[in-house]
Amino acid sequence: MTRLYQGFLTDVGGIRLGHAQDNIGGTGLSIIIPDANNTAAVEVRGSAPGTRETDLLNPINQVSSVNAIILSGGSAYGLSAASDLMEVFEKDGLGFDVGVGRVPILSQAVLFDLAYKDPLARPSKKMAIEAYKNASYDNKEMGLVGAGAGATCAKAFGMAYAKKSGLGQASIRLGELVVSAIAIVNALGDVFDSERAIQLAGPIIGGKMVKTMDHIDKIGKNFADLEAKNTSLGLIATNATFDKTRLTKICQMGHDGFARAINPVHTMFDGDSIFGISTNKIKADVTIVGALGAKVMARAIANAIYSLEK
Repeated sequence: MTRLYQGFLTDVGGIRLGHAQDNIGGTGLSIIIPDANNTAAVEVRGSAPGTRETDLLNPINQVSSVNAIILSGGSAYGLSAASDLMEVFEKDGLGFDVGVGRVPILSQAVLFDLAYKDPLARPSKKMAIEAYKNASYDNKEMGLVGAGAGATCAKAFGMAYAKKSGLGQASIRLGELVVSAIAIVNALGDVFDSERAIQLAGPIIGGKMVKTMDHIDKIGKNFADLEAKNTSLGLIATNATFDKTRLTKICQMGHDGFARAINPVHTMFDGDSIFGISTNKIKADVTIVGALGAKVMARAIANAIYSLEK
């Protein structure tokens, strides 16, 4: 029985979310567009990442706000989506004021979905513009949408044993404070509902779902043959006020949510990355928000599986 956790990324307010996908080819793109005066950060923990404009989110660098964060399929080919949208954002008057014009700040991370259906199906300029136009303040879509269209998990024994995954959202409220998350689960590892102690996805062997870690000795010798065909992506949003340093800490703590819900995680074959967005409306403690961020991220990962159940 499907038991979705409540809430959506946009519950924080001041953030638009949009998707576009090719479910026949098996790829897609999601875009998160925060209002002005946001703070952005990122923490990359996987060892096979594909990213754009993430170095500028380092606390030592100048730019603190972004115009959008893009999560997409297509592996490195998908990174063209941000370039495709530069002109669109510029025409809409969005970007960092450099005196002689505005330069849109579009950060992005990609996942590997080329092995799912059609390896030539990749996020196109048309798809990127469609996701941008679809972005709304009350998006509630989950499952086979956006970057979740080509997502799979439990792939340690190969795609023949994998389970379809997708995109999940969730949120938590604590008084005025709202912490929310979006997750696209494209993991080498299995997926768990950590709060309910339920395995949601694992390799199917002999008609039975098993835990990858129970057979890690049997697949270890084949790790050298595995390619970077995974990567789970996420974003934690909050209406609390933080600078990049503290928001980076929240992203780091958010990876605990990955670790609770995905096992194994952060492998040499995953490019796991979590972005952070603060809309800077209320005051809150970084430890509280970080702890809630990990909790809501684990819930969003579970929802990526629950949302596919009929």
